Amino acid sequence: MIEINVNGARHEVDAAPDTPLLWVIRENLGLTGTKYGCGIAQCGACTVHLNGRPVRSCVTPLTAAAGAEITTIEGLARDGELHPVQQAWIDHQVPQCGYCQSGQIMSAVALLAENPRPDDAAINAAMNGNICRCGMYGRIRKAIKSVAGVQTFDPAAAAAAGAAVTEVRHG
Repeated sequence: MIEINVNGARHEVDAAPDTPLLWVIRENLGLTGTKYGCGIAQCGACTVHLNGRPVRSCVTPLTAAAGAEITTIEGLARDGELHPVQQAWIDHQVPQCGYCQSGQIMSAVALLAENPRPDDAAINAAMNGNICRCGMYGRIRKAIKSVAGVQTFDPAAAAAAGAAVTEVRHG
């Protein structure tokens, strides 16, 4: 038996030490928000936090998680309130098919915990390896920036502001 702590709850798991953490989370604990994507740590769908750091659970052996604090997508909401990143995903209509979103959100939460006001380069680095087959990268970036309070460039708003200024100057 290996003891793990997932989303604040302790569990004794009867599984081989080299069992991928992903399978323990999904099959032994019944937490299915963490997804299987590729099995080789390339797509990010299986991202969870291990002591606050994002890891690919499909290649993380159970023994690496023993005694650690594991957080899954199910563990982000508190007292019935969505995590701000989860809410931003809804507000910016990020999900299309939704399959990659738990991994995307977990990576974004880890980024913002480490860097509360990331620039584009920091977002790119943190989200690298989280693949969205629907191509929602622009919406993902906007959602992250909205939580960070970083302004995003809106061409329509800029054009409208420019037009208003022009009208005042020449009107």
